[in-house]
Amino acid sequence: MYHSQIFFFCLVSSLFPDTTLALPGFGPSATFIHSKIRSIIPSLNPLDILSSTTSLHARSTLDVNPNGTTFLWLPQDEYSGSTFFDNFTFYTGPDPTHGTVNFTDSVTAFSSGLAFVQDNGVVIMQGDNFTTLAEGVNRNSVRISSNKQYNTGLFILDINQAPWGCGVWPAFWTVGGGTWPLTGEIDIIEGVHDNEHNQVTWHTGPNCTLNATASFTGTVVQTNGANNTNCDGNDNDNAGCGITEWSRASYGPFFDQQGGGVFAMKWDENGIAVWSFYRAAIPQDVQAGSPNPSGWGEPVAQLLPDACDPISNFVNHSIIFDITFCGDWAGNSYATSGCPGTCSSQLMEPSNFNNATWSINSLKVYRKQLLTGQISNGAPTHSSRHWNIVQFTAAALLLAIVSVII
Repeated sequence: MYHSQIFFFCLVSSLFPDTTLALPGFGPSATFIHSKIRSIIPSLNPLDILSSTTSLHARSTLDVNPNGTTFLWLPQDEYSGSTFFDNFTFYTGPDPTHGTVNFTDSVTAFSSGLAFVQDNGVVIMQGDNFTTLAEGVNRNSVRISSNKQYNTGLFILDINQAPWGCGVWPAFWTVGGGTWPLTGEIDIIEGVHDNEHNQVTWHTGPNCTLNATASFTGTVVQTNGANNTNCDGNDNDNAGCGITEWSRASYGPFFDQQGGGVFAMKWDENGIAVWSFYRAAIPQDVQAGSPNPSGWGEPVAQLLPDACDPISNFVNHSIIFDITFCGDWAGNSYATSGCPGTCSSQLMEPSNFNNATWSINSLKVYRKQLLTGQISNGAPTHSSRHWNIVQFTAAALLLAIVSVII
């Protein structure tokens, strides 16, 4: 019934542009959508749309589920500019990964320059790069968590720089509410030191396995020559199931030299997948605000639903950015990293952390909007064929509307 209302809204708006309608589920954007429909009515003829496959292909932001239903990704939330920090809480507890770090509160972070928004709207979070410390003393840094929780979505992060450097361990990730790891964790950007390859990792409770034969371009992380495909965070020293990106432009100094780029994480009933694009390779649909992951090629990492239910294993996720130092990963790997001295001595000199900075243009979250019902195996009747044409026309209209709005 809900989807029929959407189609009805689009059709009536196209046929009777002076009619005012409410669009359930779209909130205050319904009026804006309606005004956009009116503005493009002269260029939209349902019969022309039906007969012009080339035009539809050029506009296409529609995607198709394995069961044949069609959908698109609509804007839900945007974190950017002067209001970015209004939607996050600063974490001040001890580092669960045992880093040599003090996560500061918002007052300290803002007053000491660890978190701020530039005049051009770029959001900055960074580790302390101005205080000389005695060996073994924690260095100040930032960890923030979104006030809103999500269950599925398309998360697109546009950044100019991600933190890196000897002893530095940053992450952009989501984590479930409740008992960890039973509600899941998705590490979208993570690395240590001067590494050049981002690592995507999932941590869950039991009954979640990474299918190593799935379609992705990265390489499954190994321990002692064996693939880490068991995602259970309580096993294998919390290694989780991880995939290392192939591109040198996915983390560290080379990523920053390319002007940064975009990381995207798609999470729905069909699984969880991650893509990354350096600045010059960002897809046009992402830049236009009408993303369609089906046109982005193979993801760098993918967790399929055949061996891990992406709905039951990942619940009520908050978005987190953090920068820690040393700790379980950066500290334990320091001796083999090629970095000078020890991790604890590296932490003493503030200039070692000049690159421990998040520079964020925006984080956009999209929600999945179904457009049609599931296709049945029965032979279509005359009335069902007629309704399919109506639905198709309405979907095409809505598609055109979204492409104009965004």
